[in-house]
Amino acid sequence: MYRFFVDADQLNNDYIEITGDDYNHIRNVLRMKVGESVLLSCGDNREYEAIIEKFSESNNDSEEKGVKSHHCNGKSKEPAVLLKITDVFGNARELPSKITLFQGYPKGDKMEQIVQKAVELGAYEIVPVMMKRCVVKLDEKKAGKKVERLNSIAESAAKQSKRGLIPKVKEVMTFDASLEFAKSLDYVIIPYECAEGMDCSRTILKSAADKGTVGLFIGPEGGFEVSEIEKLKLMGGNIITLGHRILRTETAGMAVLSILMWLIDN
Repeated sequence: MYRFFVDADQLNNDYIEITGDDYNHIRNVLRMKVGESVLLSCGDNREYEAIIEKFSESNNDSEEKGVKSHHCNGKSKEPAVLLKITDVFGNARELPSKITLFQGYPKGDKMEQIVQKAVELGAYEIVPVMMKRCVVKLDEKKAGKKVERLNSIAESAAKQSKRGLIPKVKEVMTFDASLEFAKSLDYVIIPYECAEGMDCSRTILKSAADKGTVGLFIGPEGGFEVSEIEKLKLMGGNIITLGHRILRTETAGMAVLSILMWLIDN
C-alpha cells in the first residue's frame, strides 16, 4: 500500500485533502482510482489508512465535507484528492531514541547519499556541519538551496522506508554552533580514527541504547582536527574507534547508525 506524509492540521472530520506534488503522484504517476486505499503519516506516532473518495479540479468540493483547506477563502482551483480515514494504527517504525547525525560537510554529492541512508537507518534529524577540514565552502545562498534539496531527499527516503515522520535536515551549522546544539542531547558519540580500544567502544555504543536523545558526530573527508576532538571531549562526548580500517566519511556514519539501530530498536 502506498504511503504519504501529511500535516496534522489537515486531518478533520475523518477526511483529508491532498494537493500539490502528492496529488500529482497519486493521480498521474500511480494512476490510483476512487476506492483504492493509502497509508498516511503526520508524525504523531500514528498511521492512518484512508480510501480515495474523489478527485476534483478544485478544493471547494472538499470543503463542503468540512475538510480544512490551506487556501485562502476556499477559492483556489488547485486540483485535489479527497480521502476518508478508515482506520488508525500505532506506528512502531520509529526508534525509541532520537538520533541526531552531525555530519562534517563532504564534497560532491556525498551529502545527498548520506541523508538518504541516514533516514533509512532511523536518524531523527541531520545537521550538516562546516568543520576545519571541510573542502566545500558554502555561501548562505548556496547553503539554503543545498538544504532544501537535502530535505526533499529526506522526504523521499522516509516514504520509501515507511518512516513515521520525515527527518529534518537542519540549516548548515558552524562547528561551535553544532556543539551548543549537541549540549541538549543525552549522549554524544564520536568515531575518531586515532581512537583505540574496541572493548571500550562497544561499551559506549551499548550505553546509548537506553538514552532518549543521541548525537553522532562524523568528520569530513580529512577527518577531525585535534582541537575539534578536544572540544567534543570537553562537552562530554564519547570517543570511539570503528576498528583497524579507516572508513570514508559517507561510510562511518552509516556504520554507527546501523549498530545503534540494531541495539536500540525494539
